[in-house]
Amino acid sequence: MMRNKKLAIALLLVGLAIFLGSALADIVGLGDNPFVFGYKQLAGSVVGAVVSIAGAVLYWRAGRAG
Repeated sequence: MMRNKKLAIALLLVGLAIFLGSALADIVGLGDNPFVFGYKQLAGSVVGAVVSIAGAVLYWRAGRAG
């Protein structure tokens, strides 16, 4: 049970890091054009959001199970 919560928290944090890193890439100087939200940023943001949501769902389920 505790292992599931730790995994869920890890997924949530990694997903948030991917999401924020992708969304803010232009601001920190990693993007090509600061005025365009490119397809790579969009893909990274979507992947980050999906991983975060998966972590949140796992955490919620682990909390309800115990």
